[in-house]
Amino acid sequence: MAALRARAASRLAVTPWFAPRPGLWPLPFGGPAPSSRAALHASAPRPGPRVAVVLSGCGVYDGTELHEASSILVHLSRGGAEVQIFAPDVPQMHVIDHIKGQPSEGETRNVLTESARIARGKITDLAKLTAVNHDAAIFPGGFGAAKNLSTFAVDGGTCKVNRDVERVLKEFHQAGKPIGLCCIAPVLAAKVLRGVEVTVGHEQEEGGKWPHAGTAEVIKALGAKHCVMGVTEAHVDQKNKVVTTPAFMCDTALHHIHDGIGAMVRKVLELTGR
Repeated sequence: MAALRARAASRLAVTPWFAPRPGLWPLPFGGPAPSSRAALHASAPRPGPRVAVVLSGCGVYDGTELHEASSILVHLSRGGAEVQIFAPDVPQMHVIDHIKGQPSEGETRNVLTESARIARGKITDLAKLTAVNHDAAIFPGGFGAAKNLSTFAVDGGTCKVNRDVERVLKEFHQAGKPIGLCCIAPVLAAKVLRGVEVTVGHEQEEGGKWPHAGTAEVIKALGAKHCVMGVTEAHVDQKNKVVTTPAFMCDTALHHIHDGIGAMVRKVLELTGR
């Protein structure tokens, strides 16, 4: 046994595997580290695009559709984007009891405060959003887009758009920066950006599969072009850099909604050029 130990010691003395090689530092785990010269020439990771996500409350009937918002955030995360979430600091149009599907009498809520639930508290007043600091903007759907970001739910084509929402859409458009919208949110672009191309899905109800198909006619009446698309697809208006997808305008399985939103997010990120 003593002879074996002596033989092993002599081999280590001749060929020490743990000895540092020229230009390398030894690491206790994971192998050698680059030399100082190699580290000096290593390029820093390229930052991802900065994307603003604009919410309209919390809950499909009176705010942001949560599954759409979550799907957008997942796809942005996967795409390496740096995300900042915004919402207007204004009262909701009303509060809906999501079990009964009816307004809750006497109850009021704030859009920014409610949106903070989805943002896990990390949210900024929409009044502070500017195109200068971001590469793209994305608007999830939900009735909040038609009730809190605009009056579309009540006034249809004659609706008014929230002042900051209108400003943000125009700023990003004029700066040539992409805008993504899904579900009912494309009506915001149709109202503010004349001649824009958007989709809210199909133009016929098709037995209830597209229960809000009539929205397409309102979009056309606003002077925008409506493009028929499937729920897993996204339409890209290359000229205006506006990307839209139907999402829950279609009554379908959740994974189809997720796929369509993924297509929208990928196109938006591609249009940033980063």
